[in-house]
Amino acid sequence: MRDLSDFPITRKWPARHSDRIQLYSLPTPNGVKASIMLEETGLAYEPHRVSFDTQDQMSPEFLSLNPNNKIPAILDPDGPGGKPLALFESGAILIYLADKTGQFLPQDPAQRYQTLQWLMFQMGGVGPMFGQLGFFHRFAGKEYEDKRPRDRYVAESRRLLGVLDQHLTGKQWMMGDDYTIADIAIFPWVRNLVGFYEAGELVGFQDFHEVQRVLQAFTSRKAVEKGLLIPA
Repeated sequence: MRDLSDFPITRKWPARHSDRIQLYSLPTPNGVKASIMLEETGLAYEPHRVSFDTQDQMSPEFLSLNPNNKIPAILDPDGPGGKPLALFESGAILIYLADKTGQFLPQDPAQRYQTLQWLMFQMGGVGPMFGQLGFFHRFAGKEYEDKRPRDRYVAESRRLLGVLDQHLTGKQWMMGDDYTIADIAIFPWVRNLVGFYEAGELVGFQDFHEVQRVLQAFTSRKAVEKGLLIPA
Protein backbone atom coordinates (compact mmCIF):
# COMPACT_ATOMS: atom_id res chain seq x y z
CA MET A 1 0.00 0.00 0.00
CA ARG A 2 1.19 3.49 -0.84
CA ASP A 3 1.18 6.36 1.64
CA LEU A 4 -0.79 9.24 0.13
CA SER A 5 -1.25 11.15 3.36
CA ASP A 6 0.93 14.01 2.12
CA PHE A 7 -1.85 14.93 -0.31
CA PRO A 8 -4.60 16.91 1.48
CA ILE A 9 -7.21 15.77 -1.05
CA THR A 10 -7.12 12.28 0.51
CA ARG A 11 -8.47 13.70 3.77
CA LYS A 12 -11.78 14.56 2.13
CA TRP A 13 -11.76 11.57 -0.22
CA PRO A 14 -9.85 8.79 1.60
CA ALA A 15 -8.18 6.22 -0.62
CA ARG A 16 -9.46 2.73 0.13
CA HIS A 17 -7.01 1.35 -2.42
CA SER A 18 -3.97 3.59 -2.18
CA ASP A 19 -2.07 1.55 -4.78
CA ARG A 20 -4.59 2.57 -7.47
CA ILE A 21 -4.93 5.78 -9.44
CA GLN A 22 -7.30 8.09 -7.58
CA LEU A 23 -9.82 9.80 -9.88
CA TYR A 24 -11.69 12.91 -8.74
CA SER A 25 -14.43 13.66 -11.20
CA LEU A 26 -18.04 13.82 -12.36
CA PRO A 27 -19.64 12.33 -15.50
CA THR A 28 -19.42 15.56 -17.51
CA PRO A 29 -17.91 15.74 -21.03
CA ASN A 30 -14.52 16.63 -19.56
CA GLY A 31 -14.82 14.31 -16.60
CA VAL A 32 -15.60 11.21 -18.63
CA LYS A 33 -12.49 11.68 -20.76
CA ALA A 34 -10.49 10.44 -17.77
CA SER A 35 -12.83 7.62 -16.74
CA ILE A 36 -13.17 6.35 -20.33
CA MET A 37 -9.40 6.43 -20.77
CA LEU A 38 -8.91 4.54 -17.53
CA GLU A 39 -11.45 1.94 -18.61
CA GLU A 40 -9.89 1.64 -22.07
CA THR A 41 -6.37 1.16 -20.72
CA GLY A 42 -7.37 -1.30 -18.00
CA LEU A 43 -5.48 0.62 -15.31
CA ALA A 44 -6.67 0.03 -11.77
CA TYR A 45 -8.31 3.15 -10.35
CA GLU A 46 -10.58 4.35 -7.58
CA PRO A 47 -13.20 6.99 -8.49
CA HIS A 48 -14.33 9.76 -6.16
CA ARG A 49 -17.33 11.97 -6.89
CA VAL A 50 -16.69 15.70 -6.72
CA SER A 51 -20.19 17.06 -6.19
CA PHE A 52 -20.91 20.46 -7.69
CA ASP A 53 -24.16 20.54 -5.69
CA THR A 54 -22.17 20.86 -2.48
CA GLN A 55 -19.33 22.91 -4.03
CA ASP A 56 -16.79 20.13 -3.48
CA GLN A 57 -14.66 21.63 -6.23
CA MET A 58 -14.16 24.74 -4.10
CA SER A 59 -13.06 22.86 -0.99
CA PRO A 60 -9.49 23.42 0.27
CA GLU A 61 -8.80 19.72 -0.23
CA PHE A 62 -9.73 19.74 -3.90
CA LEU A 63 -8.00 23.07 -4.52
CA SER A 64 -4.82 21.58 -3.07
CA LEU A 65 -4.71 19.30 -6.10
CA ASN A 66 -6.28 21.57 -8.70
CA PRO A 67 -6.13 25.29 -7.91
CA ASN A 68 -8.32 25.89 -10.98
CA ASN A 69 -11.24 24.07 -9.24
CA LYS A 70 -12.18 21.99 -12.30
CA ILE A 71 -12.68 18.27 -12.79
CA PRO A 72 -11.21 15.82 -13.59
CA ALA A 73 -8.05 15.44 -11.57
CA ILE A 74 -6.03 12.37 -10.72
CA LEU A 75 -3.49 11.22 -8.17
CA ASP A 76 -1.28 8.40 -9.42
CA PRO A 77 0.60 6.69 -6.57
CA ASP A 78 2.98 5.19 -9.12
CA GLY A 79 3.99 8.19 -11.19
CA PRO A 80 7.28 8.93 -12.94
CA GLY A 81 10.20 7.49 -11.02
CA GLY A 82 7.79 5.55 -8.83
CA LYS A 83 6.74 8.71 -7.02
CA PRO A 84 3.12 9.89 -6.63
CA LEU A 85 1.94 12.37 -9.26
CA ALA A 86 -1.02 14.72 -8.94
CA LEU A 87 -2.37 15.98 -12.26
CA PHE A 88 -5.26 18.12 -13.49
CA GLU A 89 -6.56 19.23 -16.93
CA SER A 90 -8.30 16.51 -18.92
CA GLY A 91 -6.01 16.82 -21.94
CA ALA A 92 -2.88 16.48 -19.82
CA ILE A 93 -4.42 13.46 -18.08
CA LEU A 94 -5.15 11.79 -21.43
CA ILE A 95 -1.58 12.31 -22.63
CA TYR A 96 -0.14 11.11 -19.34
CA LEU A 97 -2.20 7.92 -19.26
CA ALA A 98 -1.42 7.26 -22.92
CA ASP A 99 2.29 7.60 -22.27
CA LYS A 100 2.08 5.55 -19.07
CA THR A 101 0.46 2.61 -20.85
CA GLY A 102 1.71 3.01 -24.41
CA GLN A 103 -1.91 3.00 -25.62
CA PHE A 104 -4.12 5.29 -27.75
CA LEU A 105 -1.34 7.69 -28.75
CA PRO A 106 0.75 6.68 -31.79
CA GLN A 107 4.46 6.06 -31.27
CA ASP A 108 5.33 7.44 -34.70
CA PRO A 109 6.32 11.09 -34.08
CA ALA A 110 4.30 12.54 -36.97
CA GLN A 111 1.19 10.56 -36.05
CA ARG A 112 1.65 11.48 -32.40
CA TYR A 113 1.66 15.21 -33.13
CA GLN A 114 -1.28 14.90 -35.51
CA THR A 115 -3.23 13.16 -32.74
CA LEU A 116 -2.30 15.91 -30.31
CA GLN A 117 -3.44 18.58 -32.77
CA TRP A 118 -6.95 17.08 -32.73
CA LEU A 119 -6.83 16.87 -28.95
CA MET A 120 -6.02 20.59 -28.89
CA PHE A 121 -8.80 21.19 -31.43
CA GLN A 122 -11.24 19.77 -28.90
CA MET A 123 -9.81 21.65 -25.95
CA GLY A 124 -9.54 25.00 -27.70
CA GLY A 125 -12.63 24.82 -29.92
CA VAL A 126 -15.15 22.04 -29.46
CA GLY A 127 -15.32 22.15 -25.66
CA PRO A 128 -15.56 25.92 -25.16
CA MET A 129 -17.91 26.53 -28.10
CA PHE A 130 -20.26 23.62 -27.37
CA GLY A 131 -20.25 24.59 -23.71
CA GLN A 132 -21.25 28.17 -24.45
CA LEU A 133 -24.00 26.95 -26.74
CA GLY A 134 -25.26 24.76 -23.91
CA PHE A 135 -25.37 27.76 -21.60
CA PHE A 136 -27.37 29.91 -24.02
CA HIS A 137 -29.66 27.09 -25.18
CA ARG A 138 -30.38 25.05 -22.07
CA PHE A 139 -29.26 26.91 -18.97
CA ALA A 140 -29.60 30.47 -17.65
CA GLY A 141 -28.67 32.04 -20.96
CA LYS A 142 -31.81 30.73 -22.60
CA GLU A 143 -33.77 33.45 -20.79
CA TYR A 144 -31.88 36.21 -22.62
CA GLU A 145 -34.15 37.97 -25.08
CA ASP A 146 -31.23 38.86 -27.33
CA LYS A 147 -30.47 35.64 -29.24
CA ARG A 148 -27.34 36.96 -30.93
CA PRO A 149 -24.97 35.36 -28.38
CA ARG A 150 -26.72 31.99 -28.76
CA ASP A 151 -26.72 32.24 -32.54
CA ARG A 152 -23.00 33.04 -32.56
CA TYR A 153 -22.26 29.78 -30.76
CA VAL A 154 -24.74 27.87 -32.91
CA ALA A 155 -22.87 29.02 -36.01
CA GLU A 156 -19.45 28.23 -34.56
CA SER A 157 -20.58 24.81 -33.28
CA ARG A 158 -21.97 23.99 -36.69
CA ARG A 159 -18.71 25.09 -38.31
CA LEU A 160 -16.71 22.83 -35.98
CA LEU A 161 -19.01 19.90 -36.74
CA GLY A 162 -18.36 20.56 -40.41
CA VAL A 163 -14.60 20.39 -39.84
CA LEU A 164 -15.03 17.06 -38.08
CA ASP A 165 -17.39 15.71 -40.71
CA GLN A 166 -15.02 16.50 -43.56
CA HIS A 167 -12.03 15.08 -41.70
CA LEU A 168 -13.84 11.82 -40.85
CA THR A 169 -14.84 11.08 -44.43
CA GLY A 170 -13.27 7.76 -45.34
CA LYS A 171 -11.87 7.24 -41.83
CA GLN A 172 -12.94 4.90 -39.07
CA TRP A 173 -11.70 7.23 -36.33
CA MET A 174 -10.06 10.64 -36.11
CA MET A 175 -6.66 9.11 -36.89
CA GLY A 176 -7.90 6.63 -39.47
CA ASP A 177 -7.99 3.00 -38.40
CA ASP A 178 -6.56 3.73 -34.95
CA TYR A 179 -8.73 4.75 -32.01
CA THR A 180 -6.87 7.40 -29.99
CA ILE A 181 -7.13 9.99 -27.26
CA ALA A 182 -8.41 12.39 -29.94
CA ASP A 183 -11.62 10.34 -30.15
CA ILE A 184 -11.82 10.04 -26.37
CA ALA A 185 -11.60 13.84 -26.10
CA ILE A 186 -13.95 14.84 -28.92
CA PHE A 187 -16.91 12.51 -28.86
CA PRO A 188 -18.09 12.96 -25.26
CA TRP A 189 -18.61 16.60 -26.24
CA VAL A 190 -20.48 15.71 -29.42
CA ARG A 191 -22.66 13.34 -27.42
CA ASN A 192 -23.33 16.06 -24.84
CA LEU A 193 -24.23 18.62 -27.50
CA VAL A 194 -27.02 16.52 -29.00
CA GLY A 195 -27.97 14.76 -25.76
CA PHE A 196 -27.76 16.74 -22.54
CA TYR A 197 -27.76 20.14 -24.25
CA GLU A 198 -30.57 19.04 -26.60
CA ALA A 199 -29.05 21.17 -29.37
CA GLY A 200 -29.03 18.64 -32.20
CA GLU A 201 -31.86 20.26 -34.11
CA LEU A 202 -30.49 23.73 -33.43
CA VAL A 203 -27.12 22.95 -35.08
CA GLY A 204 -28.59 20.72 -37.80
CA PHE A 205 -26.83 17.62 -36.53
CA GLN A 206 -28.66 15.50 -39.09
CA ASP A 207 -26.43 17.06 -41.77
CA PHE A 208 -23.23 15.60 -40.33
CA HIS A 209 -23.42 11.94 -41.32
CA GLU A 210 -19.78 11.09 -40.66
CA VAL A 211 -19.86 12.57 -37.18
CA GLN A 212 -23.08 10.63 -36.46
CA ARG A 213 -21.46 7.40 -37.65
CA VAL A 214 -18.36 7.75 -35.49
CA LEU A 215 -20.35 8.93 -32.47
CA GLN A 216 -22.41 5.75 -32.67
CA ALA A 217 -19.27 3.63 -32.92
CA PHE A 218 -17.75 5.49 -29.97
CA THR A 219 -20.73 5.10 -27.65
CA SER A 220 -20.96 1.40 -28.54
CA ARG A 221 -17.56 0.62 -27.04
CA LYS A 222 -17.80 -1.26 -23.73
CA ALA A 223 -15.23 0.95 -22.00
CA VAL A 224 -17.09 4.05 -23.14
CA GLU A 225 -20.43 2.71 -21.94
CA LYS A 226 -18.95 2.18 -18.50
CA GLY A 227 -16.80 5.31 -18.38
CA LEU A 228 -19.74 7.57 -19.18
CA LEU A 229 -21.32 6.64 -15.84
CA ILE A 230 -18.26 7.13 -13.59
CA PRO A 231 -18.24 8.35 -10.87
CA ALA A 232 -21.77 7.12 -10.25
